[in-house]
Amino acid sequence: MGKWQAHVALGVVALIYGANYVIAKGLMPDPIAPRAFILVRVSGALLLFWMVRLFVRETIDRKDLPRFLLCGLTGVATNQILFFEGLNLTSPVNASIIMTINPILVMILAGIILHNPITRRKIAGVLIGAAGAITLIAKSGSQDITASWQGDVLVLLNATSYAIYLVIVKPLLLKYKPITVISWVFLMGLIFVLPAGLGPFLRTSWGSLDSLAWSKVAFVVVATTFMAYLLNIFALKRVQPTVASAYIYLQPIVATIATWLTMPGDHQPFNAVKLLCALFIFVGVWLVSGNPTGRLRVSNRGVQE
Repeated sequence: MGKWQAHVALGVVALIYGANYVIAKGLMPDPIAPRAFILVRVSGALLLFWMVRLFVRETIDRKDLPRFLLCGLTGVATNQILFFEGLNLTSPVNASIIMTINPILVMILAGIILHNPITRRKIAGVLIGAAGAITLIAKSGSQDITASWQGDVLVLLNATSYAIYLVIVKPLLLKYKPITVISWVFLMGLIFVLPAGLGPFLRTSWGSLDSLAWSKVAFVVVATTFMAYLLNIFALKRVQPTVASAYIYLQPIVATIATWLTMPGDHQPFNAVKLLCALFIFVGVWLVSGNPTGRLRVSNRGVQE
């Protein structure tokens, strides 16, 4: 996969994730509890990953198991639990806007962990983007009766968890094939997801689901999880984590259009407050993605000229 193909893959991932805000919302909390849904999602995708993995002969070093375990925790378990629990409490538009802070978090973590340069312009982007996300959380309780600040906070923590994953998985991709990495990441993730989701899974009345509900479950397992994670991991093989995370910028647009098309009577208007918050976050992302001249570097002494 070349770099242009990596960008196409990331664009497809953004479209899938943007639509997922609305599709997954329609399944929770009735008829499926969030954690039961997560167990189905992770287990189903894990099976698909390992079916593909059978055609790839590659073993992993035992010394890399702790990193795989941490990737499974941040990229699969806490990432998905926080996202689905948060989406269950907030609106699709709020969730998609908050997730656009992910590139800012990736920039900070990449500077600390991978020693990528941090610039004055990027620092300005961090402050502006954070202001947008914090304002959205503070205003959600008074502006939208179906969105809660608790849900917004959970989505923000999900963005942080996913940012950590995008940074710490990169060294593994320099050593192993993408399908090997994602297969082991999901296997490790299941270790954490199984105890959290087994109880809700057993209490769910799966026989009561109609064909529409099952089609939504299939979309989340096959598209949002298997395809999106696979495309994303292939793209990360070719581009830096900050580039991959910047495609989250497209998700609010997709989520908003999907909401308007599928929820015409929903009380989730993209009002002036949300528009202003989105503008702040988008400007922050644009500044973070820039290539300014004044560079500061992160070392064990902190941010330096």
